[in-house]
Amino acid sequence: MIVLNDLIHLKSHLRSHWIDITDKVQAVVSRSGIIEGICTVVCLHTTASITVNENADPDVEKDFFKMLEQLIPINASFRHVEGNSDSHIKASLTGLSAQIPVSGGRLVLGTWQSVYFCEFDGPRSRKVSVTVMGQ
Repeated sequence: MIVLNDLIHLKSHLRSHWIDITDKVQAVVSRSGIIEGICTVVCLHTTASITVNENADPDVEKDFFKMLEQLIPINASFRHVEGNSDSHIKASLTGLSAQIPVSGGRLVLGTWQSVYFCEFDGPRSRKVSVTVMGQ
């Protein structure tokens, strides 16, 4: 069994948007030398998340964030003094991590799928943990 842990460093530029990190995650998988296994991608923040979603139509991102904003508005009457309670809730709803199979040394993703870092409280410097396990 081979295990490789690595960090991806990101800089978000908007309060809410997603960043395609598929190539960065694949680079970690490639460095690991693992041919068959599993890759776990984990967001190391409480106001951001990881998702796997469509990469072909940019309107999917717009719809994703528009619906989250409708469900959890920024200026709702939250008690948290930092003013980012909406970001904490959105991150919890969308998920801390994703697990993606590795086969032939490549991430196993569908034709239209990419791995995204979802920012809900930017702009900020961010980190994502990537762990690859296998043989």
